[in-house]
Amino acid sequence: MAAMFLLGFLDDLLLGASLTVYGVLFLPVSALTALWVRGGDLLTAPVVVPIAFAVGLLAVADGGGGFLGGVMGLVTALSTQAGWLYGGTLIAGVIVIVRRIRLIRRRRRA
Repeated sequence: MAAMFLLGFLDDLLLGASLTVYGVLFLPVSALTALWVRGGDLLTAPVVVPIAFAVGLLAVADGGGGFLGGVMGLVTALSTQAGWLYGGTLIAGVIVIVRRIRLIRRRRRA
């Protein structure tokens, strides 16, 4: 979540809050999250990845003014960038499933 918030902040600072750049950066972070998670926590990666997307989106979403403007900007950004969110979650899910299958096979051999 910290990595996505940092990337969102840097995207806002350097590129003027480009949602496309943020979505593209989300894909490798999703893959790395699924690769770096411990074996015992494999099934949590596809759950944490969308939460991290939303946390990082707080820095990128155009919120207007005030709390309600920020919430509306976040909801709008989540709805318009759902493809990136689903893609990153799918990447993390596939990697986790492959890692889990390999872990189960390794345990059966031992």
